[in-house]
Amino acid sequence: MKISREVKTAVLVLSGIALFIYLFSYLKGEDLFSNTNIYYTEFDYNALSASSSVTVKGNKVGKVEDIRYDFETGKTRVSFSVSPKLKFSKNSVIRLYETGIMGGNALAIINVNDGDIAKPGDFIASEVKPGLITSLKSNFTGISSDLDSTIRSADTLMTNLNKLVVDESEEGIKSTIAELNGTLKAFKNLSYSIQGVLKDNDAKIATILENFEKTSKDLSELSAELKQVDLTKTVDNLNKTLTGIQDIMASIDNSEGTIGKLLNDDSLYNNLEAASKEMELLLLDIKLHPARYRRILSKKEIPYQPPTEDQKN
Repeated sequence: MKISREVKTAVLVLSGIALFIYLFSYLKGEDLFSNTNIYYTEFDYNALSASSSVTVKGNKVGKVEDIRYDFETGKTRVSFSVSPKLKFSKNSVIRLYETGIMGGNALAIINVNDGDIAKPGDFIASEVKPGLITSLKSNFTGISSDLDSTIRSADTLMTNLNKLVVDESEEGIKSTIAELNGTLKAFKNLSYSIQGVLKDNDAKIATILENFEKTSKDLSELSAELKQVDLTKTVDNLNKTLTGIQDIMASIDNSEGTIGKLLNDDSLYNNLEAASKEMELLLLDIKLHPARYRRILSKKEIPYQPPTEDQKN
């Protein structure tokens, strides 16, 4: 059968058109002969591009098919396709994340193993993971402020150093550096001296620490023994003793008993005072008339005469 030239030309044109469509789709990342399932999600803004990757645990399993703005909700609606072999829950999360420093973005399926498998055409919830560039952009104001503060502090430090250097000539700067060097050497020598003192007194310091440890141990044991002592019983006994003393003092104050009567009855004091006065008169009479008492066995009686006021004095 002879094929006409027109048919050959038509077949060639149609083949060229099909090849062009296939190559164009291939360059867009689409495979006309692959079978995929389409799912949907949405974000508050668009950070994706057509053919952006869809991954699971870092492995590419699909791509973004279409990105459209929803005029009713004000959000970006994204449709993506994955291999039919991939099974994931419809309660999973579609995470938007940065793929690198250059700013590329992709979608990751964070699967939830709850057994409720998603079906083609289902809507999957989404979230955005802040990346390095996003964090730097959000914190750039604080970083720039801190950098500006650091630069100002460095400038102030250099200004103060310039004020310290009175002679700004080369010799003056050398002299200042030499003084600083001497100061540093002095500090270095001081540190060596302190180290030497510590080294020489190492045994003493060790003894002091050992004694301190022993003292703390003794105090710990003493505190433990005090905890074991029945302080409550001791306090109760002391309280009973004080109560008994208070009762005795109350009895004495109320003139009860011999001691109370002796302390509160004036008759004993008056009798003692009278006896003391008579004893004083007796001693005075012995002093004035000793012969009377030397002849105590004599039959001759010497009458008693009370002493005069001059004799009393």
